[in-house]
Amino acid sequence: MALEPVRVEPEHAVLLVVDMQPDFLPGGALAVREGDRLVEPLQRLMTDGPFDLQIATQDWHPAGHISFASSHPGRKPMDVIDLYGHEQVLWPDHCVQGSAAAELHPHLPWKRVAAIVRKGTDPEVDSYSAFRNNWNPVGERPPTGLGGYLRERGISDVFLSGLARDYCVLWTARDAAAAGFTVWVLWDLTRPVDPDADAGVRAELSGLGVALIEAEQLRGP
Repeated sequence: MALEPVRVEPEHAVLLVVDMQPDFLPGGALAVREGDRLVEPLQRLMTDGPFDLQIATQDWHPAGHISFASSHPGRKPMDVIDLYGHEQVLWPDHCVQGSAAAELHPHLPWKRVAAIVRKGTDPEVDSYSAFRNNWNPVGERPPTGLGGYLRERGISDVFLSGLARDYCVLWTARDAAAAGFTVWVLWDLTRPVDPDADAGVRAELSGLGVALIEAEQLRGP
């Protein structure tokens, strides 16, 4: 059965390409299984797709970031701690500012993106979402400014792709929906850290009104 087409209105839509960086691809410090399989289809979509506005996010941590397990003696990657009253997964050191592994993937056409949102730059605060940082010591999630930028551009529809489906893509979708955007996740152009989380991610996003679609459904005006 053919999937229902999704019409993209370029003047009101943005393609967000989340964290396509070597450290999240096979061989990287925090590799997402099959993350490399997104490169070719994303290259096609960014080059020939119906999106006039494209924005990238980039994990960009200072050395010794609070989310690194190495910053917590006796802890190991994937341990969970309490940080400012919320659960914090501890990660391997990854996407350290200035390292080759933190650069955006060299085979994607970044010259087409209008802006790059760098995440996790505060050494004391993690950041998954393109719209808001994680909680800080005073219990706030400061905005990145992306929401206002998109509003100023007349954007109402946010289309999400990239890594990882169960963390940065999920959190970005949550915050975009909470900010009043219509949100679409290109499911086939994302991959999870934990494949066992997929059912829960699908259920949560659907409950938020986020549409889960395939890239082949996209149509231009």
